[in-house]
Amino acid sequence: MSRQLAGEPEPIRPDWANSDPLLQDYYDNEWGFPVTDERGVFERISLEAFQSGLSWLTILRKRPAFRQAFAGFDPDAVAAFSEADVERLLNDEGIVRNQLKIRATMQNARATVKLRETVGLAELVWSFKPEPDALKPGATWSKESAELSKELRRSGFSFVGPTTMYALMEAIGLVNARLS
Repeated sequence: MSRQLAGEPEPIRPDWANSDPLLQDYYDNEWGFPVTDERGVFERISLEAFQSGLSWLTILRKRPAFRQAFAGFDPDAVAAFSEADVERLLNDEGIVRNQLKIRATMQNARATVKLRETVGLAELVWSFKPEPDALKPGATWSKESAELSKELRRSGFSFVGPTTMYALMEAIGLVNARLS
């Protein structure tokens, strides 16, 4: 379902978003629209980490299985995962079965819960919103994504490098990279 109204021209999309109907729908209805709640930001950080080294289309196709496997990306539930859950996830053919990324997601859930004592995950991430004129077209990282990466690592997160955080910033609307 698209945000496009009947009779409107087809939205302008970047090449990556035109290669598959699932990517078109993602671009038209999710990518770049603000995500400001803890669970939503945690899910996107988790999926961006799993995407590292893979195509985003692979992750989108597996997203329903990821949501089921990771308790809807409820940080409290994922923070309580045990070694039995690691084994369960390593045997789940519906997700990317990378032990380091699975453990990182669990670690990031615990760090998300801990952040509630101070600022909260969504508020922390959104505090790194760059000035629009500071962004370079086609950039894959920014000063702000590098700073966000460092702050998240200080807070106990992993798989949150500057390029991954820039992709997150674009995906959740912190950086406006939309063409339409």
